Amino acid sequence: MADTLYDRLGGTETITQISADIVDLHLSNPLIAPRFAQSDTTRLKKVVSEFFITGTGGPNLYTGKDMRSVHQGMNISAIEFVAVLDDALAAMNKNGIAQREQEEVLFILYSMRADIILV
Repeated sequence: MADTLYDRLGGTETITQISADIVDLHLSNPLIAPRFAQSDTTRLKKVVSEFFITGTGGPNLYTGKDMRSVHQGMNISAIEFVAVLDDALAAMNKNGIAQREQEEVLFILYSMRADIILV
């Protein structure tokens, strides 16, 4: 049986680190940092990690809202969405994730586009 994307990414420990790096990059990215200015960073890192772990085939930890509900009314632009993808890619590069797995993660994130942009 093939390993899940979760396994190939390195499991909970690595995904938690990638998630923390993504949030840190968001907080310093001038295109999207204002969106996170009032966020509880510790909680945000936890939620992003749980979402990432669950979404890649790991344990079902995510108890948050669906993507459309979370982003409803935020009027997120396509440019902001791409900035988030760029930060995810940078975090995966920082953590030594192979190209195939990066592509799979980006595909998953991109597939959520309609539930995030201008909803």
